[in-house]
Amino acid sequence: MMKVTILGSGAYGCALATILNDNKHDVTLWTAFEKEASSLRETLESPKLPGIKLPKGLTFTSDMKKIKDSDLIIIAIPTEFLNETAQKLKKYYSGEPICIATKGIEQGSCRFVYDIIKENLNAEKLAVISGPSFAIDIANKAPVGLALASQDKDTIEIITKALSNKRFKLRKTNDIIGVEICGAIKNVIAIAAGIIAGMNVTESTKALFITESIHDIKSLIKGLGSDGDTVLTYAGFGDLLLTCTSEKSRNYSLGFLIGKGASKEEIDEYIKENTVEGLYTLKAINDLVSDKDVEMPIINLIEEIIYKGKKPIELINFLIEKP
Repeated sequence: MMKVTILGSGAYGCALATILNDNKHDVTLWTAFEKEASSLRETLESPKLPGIKLPKGLTFTSDMKKIKDSDLIIIAIPTEFLNETAQKLKKYYSGEPICIATKGIEQGSCRFVYDIIKENLNAEKLAVISGPSFAIDIANKAPVGLALASQDKDTIEIITKALSNKRFKLRKTNDIIGVEICGAIKNVIAIAAGIIAGMNVTESTKALFITESIHDIKSLIKGLGSDGDTVLTYAGFGDLLLTCTSEKSRNYSLGFLIGKGASKEEIDEYIKENTVEGLYTLKAINDLVSDKDVEMPIINLIEEIIYKGKKPIELINFLIEKP
C-alpha cells in the first residue's frame, strides 16, 4: 500500500482518488478551502461529480503539511492556481515523486505545468498523465487509457503501480513536451469543434475539422522541438476525439453555444457557472506560438470569434481555404 496525496479535490482529483482507493492505497485529497474539505468529509459527495458516492477510506484536508511522508503526490488543480499552490507546497516538499494531471499553459509566462512544478520545487521525479478521460467516467468505473510521460524510470514505475488496474490503462512515453502540448491545446480545439457543431454542419465537416486539427497540433509539437507522433497517442488523438465530440466537455459546450448564435448573456452565464479551461489556455497558447514563431492561424481565428466578434462561419471558410 502506498500513501498518495492529491492536490486538488475537484472532479478529476476525486475521480483519481476512486482509482487509487480501488487499488488499496491510502489517499488524502487536499483543497485550499477548509469549507470544501469539511463538506467532502461529511457527505462523501462532490457537486462536481453528481450521483457519485466517494469511498469512505478517503481523507480530506486543507492542511498542506499532510503531504509529508507521501509516496506519491498527484497534482490536479487548475493551471491558473498552480504557481501559487506550488509555492505553498515548496515548504513541505522533500523530493517525493510527482504525477501532474493538470493540463494547460500559464498565462503571461507561457510555462507548461511541468515547468512550473520543476522550477518551484526543483523536482526531479516528475511525470505527466494526459488522455481521453472525463472525471465522471473514471468515477463510474469506465475503462480509460492515458499517456504517462516521464524521463525517470522509477517515477513511471511508481505511478504505474499506483494507478494501473483492469480499467485504468497507462501507455508510457518520454515525450513530456508533446504530451503537455496535446493536453493543453485540445481544450482550445474543443471550443472550435463546438462552434462548428453549433452551426449544424454534417458529420463529414466535423471530421474535416478534427483531421486538420491533428495536422496542426503535430506541426506545433515539431515546431517546439518535440516528437510529432505524440499526436497519435491517448494524449493527442484520443483526447481530441473525446473533447471535440462530446457535450460532457465544457469547452465543446461553450463553443456549441457560440456556434448556434446564443446571446451574449447566455454565453456569459455559462462561463460564469462552468470552468472552461480552454478560455484560460487560449491566450497563453496564442502567445506561445507567436513567441516561438510557429504558425498556427486557427488559434488566432478562435480568439477573434470568441473575443472580437468574428462570425463563426469564418471557421468553416478557413478549413476549406487552408492549404
